[in-house]
Amino acid sequence: MRLWKPFRSGEDPDPRFTLANERTYLAWVRTATAFIASGVGLEAFGGDILSESVRSGLAALLLVGGALIAITSFVHWISAERALRAERSLPVPVMAPVVGIVLVICATVLVVEVVN
Repeated sequence: MRLWKPFRSGEDPDPRFTLANERTYLAWVRTATAFIASGVGLEAFGGDILSESVRSGLAALLLVGGALIAITSFVHWISAERALRAERSLPVPVMAPVVGIVLVICATVLVVEVVN
């Protein structure tokens, strides 16, 4: 890891802030893992409840959403750590709207499918 130095500039922030940033990152990774597990579970066990096209579409949406959350959470973690070191404002998290949009789409499609 000596060659990878993402935090070359600035001063070390208070360790509490660095650890809080890391905990936030790990929470987003857990959310991404839950999305991915939901997509796999829906595809594996949703055959009796949903049509194949709806099931596959929702599973794909959950898998892609999980991947996006995993990637953007890593980028946010790096950006937040750099902001802490430079004593700048923290970046706005972009994962929350992604999570909200994916969940609203999934819930809406599931409600429509269950009602029909």
